Amino acid sequence: MRGAVMHAPGDVRVEDRPDPKIIAPTDAIIRLPATCVCGSDLWPYRGVEAVEGPSPMGHEYVGIVEEVGGAVRTIRPGQFVIGSFFASDNTCEICRAGYQSSCVHREPVGALGAQAELLRVPLADGTLVATPDLPSDDLVPSLLAASDVLGTGWFGAAAAQAGPGKTVAVVGDGAVGLLAVLAARQFGAERIIAMSRHEPRQKLALEFGATDIVTERGDEGVARIKDLTGGLGAHSVIEAVGTQESMTQAIRSTRPGGHVGYVGVAHGVELAGQELFFSHVHLHGGPAPVRQYLPELIDLIWDRRIDPGKVFDLELPLERAAEAYTAMDERRAIKVLLRP
Repeated sequence: MRGAVMHAPGDVRVEDRPDPKIIAPTDAIIRLPATCVCGSDLWPYRGVEAVEGPSPMGHEYVGIVEEVGGAVRTIRPGQFVIGSFFASDNTCEICRAGYQSSCVHREPVGALGAQAELLRVPLADGTLVATPDLPSDDLVPSLLAASDVLGTGWFGAAAAQAGPGKTVAVVGDGAVGLLAVLAARQFGAERIIAMSRHEPRQKLALEFGATDIVTERGDEGVARIKDLTGGLGAHSVIEAVGTQESMTQAIRSTRPGGHVGYVGVAHGVELAGQELFFSHVHLHGGPAPVRQYLPELIDLIWDRRIDPGKVFDLELPLERAAEAYTAMDERRAIKVLLRP
């Protein structure tokens, strides 16, 4: 099969890779009708994370089941399925509490490389959720979004306690931030402030339900949020970047007693203890337990009540994956869909 491999920062190649095989009896093999590049893939692409030799890339996936191991009971060949970037058994005590991304048996799917034609999914019964039937092609992008960026934005909104009567601010205008706007709207937030300097992303944020756009960043961005909220700050702030600046901005934009949901993969983030102590804000986040939300998200997409696939603003053949990385790195694309 063909698949994307990162050899070094800035060096992504599409190469022949071995077809995946059933290794454990709990595995499934799926064929991927579409895959994509994630904003978190840009960390190693930019050299912020080390690239340890040639590394298969991709952790977002949907597909048709081709084969299952002998112990798989609930997933069968021919089904269209969606999974998360962490495989989970969905039965351990942590999974039952709703944190499948910290399953005691979790396995990172990214290490297996979902930017490819085929993928082995471990712990298939616990990880994969089947759609009611084979979807029409126009639904595939939205279902693919559910496997990570929608599920992550959804967790950000939940962790930030977004809901009726709340003002929600979203720090970050990538796919996760934009879909956090969509999630906050679904949660019934009264006011949603999207922080963005980029006109196409601002437009999509408004389409997803934002009521206000703030272009300022850092201390100026915090001051603008305070201006919009009577000097108090937002009830709920979703941090969807993962940098020191974005986390500091999120915490300082939150009113005392408010909630920060942080879902940006943190790099170099350090919190000042005394400032945090006197801020009186709640912090909750981490790798999104996407598996918890998949049944609900699939229903919303299947019934066409939400259209998260709009975050894909560029589509390329898998063979041109290197171009996809470049386009996202240069912010010429929000998120790139790849078709084998």
